[in-house]
Amino acid sequence: MINRHWFLLALLLPLPFHALAETGKPSYVPPPSVISTENTLQMAGGLLLVLAIIWGLTWLLKRFSLIPATAAGTLKVVAATGVGQRERVVVVEIDNTWLVLGVAPGHVTKLHTLDKPAVSTGDTTQENASQKDFAVQLNESMKKDNV
Repeated sequence: MINRHWFLLALLLPLPFHALAETGKPSYVPPPSVISTENTLQMAGGLLLVLAIIWGLTWLLKRFSLIPATAAGTLKVVAATGVGQRERVVVVEIDNTWLVLGVAPGHVTKLHTLDKPAVSTGDTTQENASQKDFAVQLNESMKKDNV
């Protein structure tokens, strides 16, 4: 009886294990097509949604003046301030001239014309003097605290 088991074992060992596996092939199911009408429409819809979001954010940023308008050439906005709900006073620099403009919905009015002020060294010396005064006062107060 033991010899018979050894004999069957000796016959089965040289056989590959896949020969013992099930020999029936499963039916092959090809993967669904990636390029289909549904996938293409979904991709185009997603692209349009992203473009609409970008356009909307850009419009909002421009609407609330969060994106500064770039000055091209010699025209530059120096300052602007609101004087009412929809009215503004704007200082515009053109070459070496400043124009003070009143801007309201529907029209712009020139209020005044100024020559561009030259940068004077007197202003910077006043700033430096005030900075030095502050530094001196700070040092004096620190010395008082240490004593």
